[in-house]
Amino acid sequence: MKGSLWKRMDLWVRQILPAGSTLLLILVNVMPTRLPGFAPVAPLLPLISVYYWAVYRPELLPPPVAFGLGLLTDIIAGTPLGVSPLVYLLLLGMTSSQRRIFSGRSFLVAWWGFILMGTACMVLQWGLVSLVFGQALEFRSVLFELLMTLSFYPLVSWLFARAQLALLKRA
Repeated sequence: MKGSLWKRMDLWVRQILPAGSTLLLILVNVMPTRLPGFAPVAPLLPLISVYYWAVYRPELLPPPVAFGLGLLTDIIAGTPLGVSPLVYLLLLGMTSSQRRIFSGRSFLVAWWGFILMGTACMVLQWGLVSLVFGQALEFRSVLFELLMTLSFYPLVSWLFARAQLALLKRA
């Protein structure tokens, strides 16, 4: 009895790792900092998570989960409802269609893929939010946010790779 309970809990923890790590990065992303002017240029860490898990374990981050995480992002961050779910789903779809190119290749290939797809997603998000607000948001802050996000990809993907090796290889 106890063995099967622990086994089920272990399997459950392994299966929620992608969604849980994305949720954690959503919360980190909206945490207030004491750095003046940092919020508009803070990296979009959840975007890295969605891309990473779409490349390496897409079965553990299905579209309904990505949609729910995007909706939660909009609610918590105060962005217009529907923008983040659309961006996450598009990123998931673009990555899924090109997964064979990125999976099993070097880190630089995966990073290059994120540079291309992350840039497209962030420009789309900027355009959608600008459209909803009826005026173009300052593009310079979006550019810095993009550069921060792209520069955080190696660290976040390394952490996810360690977690995947530790928890998901046996699943």
